[in-house]
Amino acid sequence: MGKQTDKWAKRRAWVAFGANLPSTAGEPIETLRAAVRDLAGSDVAVTAISRIYETPCFPQGAGPDYINFAAEIETCLAPEALLARLHEIEHRFGRVRKVRWAGRPVDLDLMAMADEILPDMASVQNWIALPPAEQSVRAPDRLILPHPRIQDRAFMLIPFADLAPDWRHPILGRTVAEMLAARPEAEKSEVKPLADLEILPE
Repeated sequence: MGKQTDKWAKRRAWVAFGANLPSTAGEPIETLRAAVRDLAGSDVAVTAISRIYETPCFPQGAGPDYINFAAEIETCLAPEALLARLHEIEHRFGRVRKVRWAGRPVDLDLMAMADEILPDMASVQNWIALPPAEQSVRAPDRLILPHPRIQDRAFMLIPFADLAPDWRHPILGRTVAEMLAARPEAEKSEVKPLADLEILPE
């Protein structure tokens, strides 16, 4: 588990949560509740949760629909340490990273951390520009920030916009709201809010 260092002052970050298969914690919504509880701690404060959404499995037909939402956090962890925390939680609930875009009991993606660019601008730009056919077979071997697919996915942008519509992509120069407005209406309409579900207790 990552430790606080003098280099990393407390900053905001945004994590995408998703699940479409049961885990040892139960159905997807129960797994996601448990994952939020596991993420919170002395070095991570969960400060806000987006609305909860149901989203068709991506790619289409690969499995049951997903439950998705986003969390805003504050942390002093370095980005790599935060990513390691997310991977630990995924492993705890049975996530196995073998098949790209396969169904999963939990999926935690670090979307952005303040205006951090990692590992460097050229690398992030290369991953953003990756052709769709290669996206299905290639995965980065290191942390890429911001997440290279944010601008391409309504199921990430819609919950992100609930929390930080004015966050501006440090490379693309567009806000979350602007990136969301650019997505096709048909794609956005597939992301449906689930008003009867709650993640955090009142």
